[in-house]
Amino acid sequence: MQDAWTHQTVLLNEAVDALAIHPDGHYVDATFGRGGHSRLILSKLSERGRLTAFDKDPQAVAVAQEMAARDGRFFIRHEGFCHLGELPPASVDGVLMDLGVSSPQIDDPERGFSFRGDGPLDMRMDTTRGQSVAQWLETAEVSTLAEVIREYGEERFAQQVAKAIDRRRQERGPLRTTRELAEVVAGAVKTREPGKDPATRTFQAFRIFINAELEELQQALEASLQVLRPGGQLVVISFHSLEDRMVKQFMARHSRAVVDRRVPFAEPQPMPLTGVSRLMPSDAEVAANPRSRSAVMRVAERTAAPVGVSS
Repeated sequence: MQDAWTHQTVLLNEAVDALAIHPDGHYVDATFGRGGHSRLILSKLSERGRLTAFDKDPQAVAVAQEMAARDGRFFIRHEGFCHLGELPPASVDGVLMDLGVSSPQIDDPERGFSFRGDGPLDMRMDTTRGQSVAQWLETAEVSTLAEVIREYGEERFAQQVAKAIDRRRQERGPLRTTRELAEVVAGAVKTREPGKDPATRTFQAFRIFINAELEELQQALEASLQVLRPGGQLVVISFHSLEDRMVKQFMARHSRAVVDRRVPFAEPQPMPLTGVSRLMPSDAEVAANPRSRSAVMRVAERTAAPVGVSS
């Protein structure tokens, strides 16, 4: 299967290096996309190694299925990475999560992720199930719209955008296309950072909401503690502040030693994660691939501490 749109994998070598791959190990690419990370991981595995990938996007799954047909070490699951916890406990040597939207999704107007072209107002990662943004906007209350735009888009004009959408619905009927939504938002957002389209934050908010991205990320992060073996690596690449904040807080919460104040001289309880680090794309990568400029990669190692330990 050939895509009309290509995807340039962000932090490709850095992320795979961070997995510290053992040739006979079992690894998870939690967001297959177009398989950039998966292909490099497979190149480092022996015949006994295994790679399991997850993806909700039918187009991505089709690419992955072709790979799986050619390589018996590779397995693809057509579902979100919130299902990571269904893998056997302590069965994985490394988990990689490359969050956000792939270039084929952004560049294909039919997917509805971008305001740069005109297409159906969809934004679903998995087009085989669930409600599109257009369907949701038909009945969503103004208060709900404002909350979603404010919380997931960090948009200071959230109330104005919500009211503008409602006004548009009442005057001209439901919003159906990306261009229609972008025009409504542009009329409500009076100022914006230089070089940033007024619709950026609202589109981000609706995409995150309709795909339950933050809820799924939280579930996957928690599941990683269950499925990783001691010494296994958790590698997460995020592309906006909401995701990165969640990953940062998760790793901090599970790596800071807890002291029992009732027994001040006791040894601190061991935590499930250690060796937390952070990396951003190089200037050269950002110059070659501007979409990588907001990427942040965080890495942590699974310890032998009990999963139930927390701060």
